[in-house]
Amino acid sequence: MVGLAPEGLETLIARGRREVAPPLGAERWLLECFGVERQRDWPAAPYCLLSDGRASAMLPGDDFWMRADPVHLRLEGGELLLVDGNHCAVRSDEAEILARDINNHFADSFTLLAQHAERWYMRLPSAPDMETEALASVCGRSIYPHLPRGPDAIRWQGIANELQMLLHEHRVNAAREARGELSLNSVWLWGAGRAAPPQTRPYRLVLANDPLACGLAQASGAVAAPLPANAGVWLDRDSEAGIVLLVLDALRAPTCQADALAWRDRLTGLDRNWFAPLAVALRKRRIGMVTLHLLGAQRTLHVETTGSDLRRFWRRSKPLATWAAGNQDLGSRIAD
Repeated sequence: MVGLAPEGLETLIARGRREVAPPLGAERWLLECFGVERQRDWPAAPYCLLSDGRASAMLPGDDFWMRADPVHLRLEGGELLLVDGNHCAVRSDEAEILARDINNHFADSFTLLAQHAERWYMRLPSAPDMETEALASVCGRSIYPHLPRGPDAIRWQGIANELQMLLHEHRVNAAREARGELSLNSVWLWGAGRAAPPQTRPYRLVLANDPLACGLAQASGAVAAPLPANAGVWLDRDSEAGIVLLVLDALRAPTCQADALAWRDRLTGLDRNWFAPLAVALRKRRIGMVTLHLLGAQRTLHVETTGSDLRRFWRRSKPLATWAAGNQDLGSRIAD
């Protein structure tokens, strides 16, 4: 991070009230924030489906659901490294063909819905008794330390192996390999559970491109909308909305790909488009508070900053490397 100068973010952190906490994934943070309790696993899947299923009126209902996302596993140095579907450019027609053939093969076990080309869902007769890890926390890493754990883990690992054999021989993957593209040779299972009404509605408005954040907003009765291009658009349109959650996850993809240059470029863009304008809006009293939730692999940093805090000139900004500690997700809560 040498040479980085995200002045808006550094100012918000330096002038605000900081609290360091243990590392926490974005998915668990969101579920806990909305008061969704852990079941056998953290039930991300039904809330993601609530968002992804809007266009087709596919709702989670009372069924059990689990994410089963298409991935590419690459053998490297004796380890199987995971590349998620977002970096494989999965096409909708490919997803539909694969889902159909998987359902024909596993007709008695589950139903697979390719509701989104890169996000697939299993409808299950019951929730598996196992703990899983979210896809984002495994992307770009060896899968072995992150495999499911619990009484049903061995059974589901067997299903995953059978899926791998089916995908390995599939004509869709043969065509992808012929075009020089990564094959979709496995699925990542995670987030199983049943939808339940969130216990809290912490935000009136959620602006995000993340399906879990949008699904939780819908389930809680809040308004969910795509993340605008920048803070200026949001301030001009929704600055009177009350407490708003902005999910700024642009760093997630380059973190998964271990692409340091892209990570730097995206952080610069986040500062230009979001953090610097939010700091200005605080100074001008257009908003009352910005709360940052910086979720990283090493720690979580919560920062609460008001307009009055920005007058604390003696709190000098420090280089972002002092605070970052491997952060891949930046969440901002805005309060009027």
